[in-house]
Amino acid sequence: MASVRLLCLFNGKAAGWSKTLARTGCRNVCSSPSRLQSMSAWVIDQYGSSGVLRHTEEIPIPTVNFAHDVMINVSAASLNPLDLNMRGGYGATLLNLRRDPLSVVNGFSEFPLILGRDLSGVVVDCGSGVTHFAPGDEVSCKPKSLSHIEAASIPYVANTAFSALVYAGGLCRESSLNKRVLITGASGGVGTFSIQLLKAWGAHVTVTCSQNAEGLVRGLGADEAVDYTAGDVAEQLEMMERFDVILDNVGGDTEEWATRLLKPWSGAKYVTLVSPLLLNTDSMGLLDGSLHAGLTLHNKAFQNIASSGVFYRWAFYAPDGPTLDEVSRLVDAGKILPVVEAQFPFSQVPQAFQKLEQGHARGKTVVEVAEDAEYTESEQKVQETTLQQN
Repeated sequence: MASVRLLCLFNGKAAGWSKTLARTGCRNVCSSPSRLQSMSAWVIDQYGSSGVLRHTEEIPIPTVNFAHDVMINVSAASLNPLDLNMRGGYGATLLNLRRDPLSVVNGFSEFPLILGRDLSGVVVDCGSGVTHFAPGDEVSCKPKSLSHIEAASIPYVANTAFSALVYAGGLCRESSLNKRVLITGASGGVGTFSIQLLKAWGAHVTVTCSQNAEGLVRGLGADEAVDYTAGDVAEQLEMMERFDVILDNVGGDTEEWATRLLKPWSGAKYVTLVSPLLLNTDSMGLLDGSLHAGLTLHNKAFQNIASSGVFYRWAFYAPDGPTLDEVSRLVDAGKILPVVEAQFPFSQVPQAFQKLEQGHARGKTVVEVAEDAEYTESEQKVQETTLQQN
């Protein structure tokens, strides 16, 4: 999560954030980056548990060096489970390759590493090839109707949900009407966003969650909620009509029973966000890990299509500016609401991570990045918003 000038590289689109747990320590940020030399940030110098987070005031401010660079003064940012996993080293092999394509051969070190992938803020500088944004624009997924704190809770989960439901699941506004969709583990960020997106498109949505999250998911539009703590969840779901698409946010043994719940020989799709790709590349290396993951995907896809005509697919977060534009329109139209469970000041980033570690999320955890480097005692207190259960 970050707080202030951030460099976002995605063809001039403000998507695909990096270095978001950083902020400049000045009150007013101008569009001339050369006036500031460093910024404060939460970094890690090694992978590990919560103790590896370190605050520093000496991180060099990124500069616009390429035509499609966009620098953002971050107002708020949210944490995602991936940030927690990345702190422990998950996905380091592939993610470091993305940071520096030559990292395999040039001894690139990612440390000190600034975590975070979500933000909302204001553009302060752009490269010469950027035409979609200008200094002063409020960006991220930044609908006019939302505060920066609310907006910061949306981009990562929005792009992940679109990747899973649209690109892997084959759903869209025109094709989702009356389709039966099951979402497992639906009370977190991706789940709460997916419920609202599917209902905006006219789908029938069933979710699995704990009993105390039922009010939340139903309030967001879920048609049916199955309590996974009240006995065998597979048996409860098998009593229902079969599904056209399943979005699995849980992983583990879920796919062993979930694929049986899909309509056979009808083009139904099982899409999981929990794949072994990053774990394989971390443990086996880039080449062997990718090959092993590819073979696993091929075998499972073949087995499912051959046995019941069900498509088996993996989905991943994919930054996409046009998707965020579409989401902004849905938010401004009242079709999608931000779901923020807890809010922390920038000084309490470690506490925000601890909140995420507790699990059982009811929406997103957001860090507010104040422009002033000084915090009063009252501002440092954790502010948690309890979502009303309907």
